[in-house]
Amino acid sequence: MGVGRRMKKQGPPPRLDESKISALKKRKASEPENVATGKRRKTDERQRPNATVSKQENGTAKSGLKRSTKGSLGNGSTPRVAKDQAAVTPTEQLILSKDSSEDDASLSGAERSDEDEIADDLEDGIPEDGEALQDDFLESGSSVYDSDAQQQTARFSDDEDGSDAEEKLTAANIEGLSRKLESAQDEEARQAAQELQDTTLQTNIASGQDDLANTQATASRLAPDLQLLRARITETIRILDNFSTLRDPARSRSSYTSQLLDDICIYYGYSPFLAEKLFSLFTPGEAFAFFESNETPRPLVIRTNTLRTSRRALAQALINRGVTLEPVGKWSKVGLQIFESQVPLGATPEYLVGHYILQAASSFLPVIALAPQENERILEMAAAPGGKSTYIAALMKNTGILFANDPSRPRAKALIGNIHRLGVRNTIISSQDARSFPTIIGGFDRVLLDAPCSGTGVIAKDPSIKTNKNEKDFLALPHLQKQLLLAAIDSVDHASRTGGYVVYSTCSVCVEENEQVVQYALSRRPNVKIVETGLTFGVEGFRKFRGRKFDERMGWTRRFYPHKYNVDGFFVAKLRKVGPSPAVKVGEIHGNGKADGVREGEEVDVDKTPVGGNVDVEQGDDFGGFDEEEDERIMERARRQRLRRKGINPKAAMRTATMNGDGDLRKANTTRVK
Repeated sequence: MGVGRRMKKQGPPPRLDESKISALKKRKASEPENVATGKRRKTDERQRPNATVSKQENGTAKSGLKRSTKGSLGNGSTPRVAKDQAAVTPTEQLILSKDSSEDDASLSGAERSDEDEIADDLEDGIPEDGEALQDDFLESGSSVYDSDAQQQTARFSDDEDGSDAEEKLTAANIEGLSRKLESAQDEEARQAAQELQDTTLQTNIASGQDDLANTQATASRLAPDLQLLRARITETIRILDNFSTLRDPARSRSSYTSQLLDDICIYYGYSPFLAEKLFSLFTPGEAFAFFESNETPRPLVIRTNTLRTSRRALAQALINRGVTLEPVGKWSKVGLQIFESQVPLGATPEYLVGHYILQAASSFLPVIALAPQENERILEMAAAPGGKSTYIAALMKNTGILFANDPSRPRAKALIGNIHRLGVRNTIISSQDARSFPTIIGGFDRVLLDAPCSGTGVIAKDPSIKTNKNEKDFLALPHLQKQLLLAAIDSVDHASRTGGYVVYSTCSVCVEENEQVVQYALSRRPNVKIVETGLTFGVEGFRKFRGRKFDERMGWTRRFYPHKYNVDGFFVAKLRKVGPSPAVKVGEIHGNGKADGVREGEEVDVDKTPVGGNVDVEQGDDFGGFDEEEDERIMERARRQRLRRKGINPKAAMRTATMNGDGDLRKANTTRVK
């Protein structure tokens, strides 16, 4: 016996096709396994017919393959494994032999040696007789050839054919594929960046070359750069202040102004309507100072109550409590400005006993302009919370009569509290519509009207004014202010020896609520004129505004701005009544055009003489005379109700009073009251 093939030196094995092995494993797993007792068969139990392989090659036909005789037994029989092995492909035999070596540990040594030898022979791709299998074996028509072995290959989403899929399974090709994918991704990123750059360039060209336009286009989507925005506001103001020299020839003044207003709305938070209205009152530089001053609070100021103490004594007491202060200015003898305090100013003993009141410095100005005198009859039409009313009472030294009215009952409660705390004793508090005072009571020496307004001068206190005021407010508020001013004029006694003055004030800086309202009153009441306020500082009122001309004496009115005097924005005008009011329609005084006892359109003289004067009443006058019988019934009903509240029987009390009285009283008390 010669040397076996297993002892021969072999070359490197051929490359293993993993796709075919995977297909075989899947097919093998789908077929049932036949397990014998003690060992496992290496091939399927299904019967496969012997196929005849025939192929024309070089003009000759091969009838079949040679059978192996090398591994035959001594009696001439052929080994069982070799016979079964010829019925399967070499690759199948290799896989089955490997699975068999792992799963069957109980095989005998002889059988395992024979199977390993056969597997090695089949792995080389040649039969046992030493002759290699020809290539035409897999291309023959034998039924042992499984076509799925080559068709079921691994495939990726980018594969184009089977050969390409097989190449990608190798380590070298996988590395090359990774490099290809990375280069493709880099190329896509480069193209995307180039496309974005081209798009941005086209957008900039379409939107213009001006950086201001680009910022405006993105302002609605991005948070504004406040530092850049402020720098642009400053630059625009500088250009507008010297427009002829610094302007861009391609842009108009309205373009710069519109850009500045947009920036102010974004930077300070104003509505476009209010920003434009306030901007029109000043030059660009002064408007910027006004908007900037509204971002800082006004100084804390207190007013000394001279009814209880002096300013020197109050200042010394507060300094002893650790308060840093100084006089508010030469124009006021009762104001103190607070810089720092170690105690709450609204809870000190001096505050609780009424030595001072917290009051803005601008609220001093209308009272100073009114200049109340002792023993006068004065009306304040909108008095709450009582700062100006108590100041008037202090200047009057608790003499005369002060009517403090406020239409809001909740606000009147604060007015009552401050009057009691500060020791005011000459004040009558009412809660009536101030427009009805000429028909209720008149003949006042002086009237102070601090009218309700939009509050554009106190934006530092209430920033919500920046956005909650619209055009409708600036139509309704001036209408109400005009009615109140006419009622104030009609409530003043022109024949007063010391007075006959009306002071109109608002905490607004808008012309619609100030000069225009005063001009309207002058046109409807020719018996009044503007006089000097007596204030030592302040900006003169507008004599003309946007083509509208006002009275020549409108310059005697005073405007106060926060950026100039560090006080709240305020307007003060002083009028003097020089003659009786003309007969006017009630609708000009009352908001609804109606009054008790007066028909629509009826003319009345609302200039009342002081109460208590000698007035001759005509018999036919609707307002003259009394009905004594009707009055007696009303008074009798009031007496009965008062007795019931005290828990007394009205009938028994009246019977007792009748028995002790005279005949007339008995007759009056026995009158039946329904």
